[in-house]
Amino acid sequence: MTQLTKKRGAQVSGPIVESLLSGVGGFFAIYVVYVAAGHLLGNGHILFVVSMGAAAMLMFAVPHSPMAQPWALIVGNLISAALGVTIARWVPDPAFGAALAVGASIVAMQLLRCLHPPASATALTAVIGGQSITDLGYSYLWTPVLLNVLILLAITMIFNWPFAWRRYPAVFAKSGLEAMHGSETVPSQESIAEALRQNETYLDVDERDLEQIFRNACEFERERRRDLRSSGKNG
Repeated sequence: MTQLTKKRGAQVSGPIVESLLSGVGGFFAIYVVYVAAGHLLGNGHILFVVSMGAAAMLMFAVPHSPMAQPWALIVGNLISAALGVTIARWVPDPAFGAALAVGASIVAMQLLRCLHPPASATALTAVIGGQSITDLGYSYLWTPVLLNVLILLAITMIFNWPFAWRRYPAVFAKSGLEAMHGSETVPSQESIAEALRQNETYLDVDERDLEQIFRNACEFERERRRDLRSSGKNG
């Protein structure tokens, strides 16, 4: 299947390239988070929250997802960590506490519009992470959680920046309806289906994904109509 070339300087990557970029980005991010946190905190401290692994998947596989944006990443993890620490202190039953931490974090993130699925694991870790975690108390929010999150955020921005269609946060990604200004092309169902097949990212859809699909569909529709006109002339 041929790849459609984007207009206005943007580029297209195939699914294999996109998958490799996501994987390499995730590897690089977790390595840097672990090493940098260890360097800053020292060997005697808790360095790493395992929920960062799931967060890295979101940040690099679906960087434009609302669940991967800075508000969701930072606030989702911090509010979940705070709930987890509070529950660990006041709920003696670990099974009930673990379940309550996850449920409470989901409710809080939905109410605050910072839904970030890996953050529920941040809350869970505060309850079942062992004595070394519970001993941290509310400092768990800052080291390691906030430290891990800020390093991950910085690495995501730096790594994705050279790739215009992957830039993070989503507001920096190359997109926009300006390329469609003045166009009267209405995409057919065939063109929309083709645009969906060639869309460069996994779809956890927001307005920017739909915008790009529409632009691609319009381009396919123009090509289809040119082909129909050419075949009519030849006939």
